[in-house]
Amino acid sequence: MKKISFTEFGGPEVLRLVDAEEPHAGPGQVRIAVRAAGVNPVDWRIREGQKLGAHPVELPAGVGLDAAGVVDELGEGVDGVRIGDPVFGEGVDTYAEFAVLTAWARIPEGLTFEEAAGYPSVVETAVRIIREVGVEAGQTLLVSGASGGVGSAVLQIARDRGITVIGTAGAANQDYLRGLGALATTYGEGWVERVRQLGQVDAALDLAGSGVLAELVALTGNPEKVITIADLGAADYGVRFSGVAGSVPDALAAAADLIARGKLHIPVDKAYALPDAAAAHADSQAGHTRGRRVILV
Repeated sequence: MKKISFTEFGGPEVLRLVDAEEPHAGPGQVRIAVRAAGVNPVDWRIREGQKLGAHPVELPAGVGLDAAGVVDELGEGVDGVRIGDPVFGEGVDTYAEFAVLTAWARIPEGLTFEEAAGYPSVVETAVRIIREVGVEAGQTLLVSGASGGVGSAVLQIARDRGITVIGTAGAANQDYLRGLGALATTYGEGWVERVRQLGQVDAALDLAGSGVLAELVALTGNPEKVITIADLGAADYGVRFSGVAGSVPDALAAAADLIARGKLHIPVDKAYALPDAAAAHADSQAGHTRGRRVILV
């Protein structure tokens, strides 16, 4: 099969389309014929060799955590899914023609493979960090860097739970945030005061790693009410870094329910062909994404 791989850490240019052995489903896993794979910031952070608290990366390594496709192999002990079922989920080395998933759910009716590939990790991350930051119905959550995939999911999931959300993003994405039910403002000079004018902040999430942790702590008054998924200097501010994926196994089922109820929609900002994975990473690193980027296989 064809897959994207890298033999050294570095920039997008280290990614190569190579021939590889097909993977096979182990116990509790399924294999899919991949139709689309999600592009996540963690993908290029791993490619760069950043230490994210996960298992060490052994080179050569594949790329990708999210995918949507058709089940074509069942591992031992797997039930509730059949060969031929369309699913989306989380796994390893998903920038490939075949991939093994460790968590999955049936794709909701009306959702394309391209759209479905953009959900798994971002929804799992959104559910996890909303839980970890301890924000509840009736409270206000500030989301810094709110227009990307995780931000889009956080805004909609939080609103469905009765949480008021303030989102920061670039000027071009203000209407997008408002369309997701958030109180929106721009980042840049004076952003802290603009946030204060929108309301008291009970908890905050840093999704972009843009050096705002000190300000988020000041706005909430408590470093324990701030979580980042992007700033590796979190400990310097007493803030938690949340980077352990897969700790909310029911997140995909919850996402499927929200999608089916019309409460969750994450648009695909741009799709790329498998050989263009390097361009997808370069664009992801440049930021300013509205929704998700995916790779079509």
